[in-house]
Amino acid sequence: MVAVVSAAGGACPTVLQVAGLYRGLCAVRSCALGLGLVSPAQLCVFPVGRGSGPPSGGADGRGVSELEANPFYDHYRDKIQQLCRSDPAAFESRLEKCSEFRKQPVEHSKQSDFIRCVEQKTDASGKQPVSKGFTKDKTLSSIFNIEMVKDKTAEEIKQIWQQYFSAKDTVYAVIPKEKFDLIWNRAQSCPTFLCALPRRDGYEFFVGQWTGTELHFTALINIQTRGDAAASRLILYHYPELKEEKGIVLMTAEMDSTFLSVAEAQCIANQVQLFYAIDQKEIFGLVETFNFRPNEFKYMSVIAELEQSGLGAELKCAQNQDKT
Repeated sequence: MVAVVSAAGGACPTVLQVAGLYRGLCAVRSCALGLGLVSPAQLCVFPVGRGSGPPSGGADGRGVSELEANPFYDHYRDKIQQLCRSDPAAFESRLEKCSEFRKQPVEHSKQSDFIRCVEQKTDASGKQPVSKGFTKDKTLSSIFNIEMVKDKTAEEIKQIWQQYFSAKDTVYAVIPKEKFDLIWNRAQSCPTFLCALPRRDGYEFFVGQWTGTELHFTALINIQTRGDAAASRLILYHYPELKEEKGIVLMTAEMDSTFLSVAEAQCIANQVQLFYAIDQKEIFGLVETFNFRPNEFKYMSVIAELEQSGLGAELKCAQNQDKT
């Protein structure tokens, strides 16, 4: 059984709009087919117009305009403009890379350079940039008295962990040893992957990168515009200290609440279970393709698996209700 990921504190309509975050385009399906079956011929791609903002990138000034057309641009406006002012050359280079994504076929992407960029986020100390407010070196002993639970059973420890975090606005889980071993072994060979987060206007892609037993997430647009300075927006902390003796691994999280709600963080955490912990070759095959055959990777396949699993349905329905 897959560990249930929890957060403290009816069927969803088919989502018709998909935000093409990796190239600043917006694609809308012309018919209600499964997302994994949509071909470029069934997608209408809308060009984006020129907008106001910081000095335009690229020879024709389209780079910044396409970033502004991204439905999630407002989340990163200040950081993007700061980079534009402080290092115009780096900003121009990032815009050119985004332009390369824009020229690719709708369902495919050339991921090689992008994956290298993500892997380079980890510095020589093995740590990644994180947003302000995150705990540095968050250890299990800093939140849990291990000595006091040594005589407890795994079920009793699970209840204590759940009771402690149920009153907090965060994501947490108790993962069985066998399931964590599967996740961990797969993470060694495939440390990076992409998750799709349902939004009101489509899906926003988040990139996950394992650093030891920590799993860091940041938005794809953040990496494309900030490169190795892109800070984590969500960190999942896995604690294997009790794995051998009690057969469980404890997990909790920290998030940047200005970018993610608890429900959104939970949706991302559930996708770690979906893509790394389910023993189905086809699903983990997407992770392997992303890491080893990036030129064959399809963004739409991630959305298709998410929709088929139903993991994002509740979140999407809640967003649609808020919209009305």
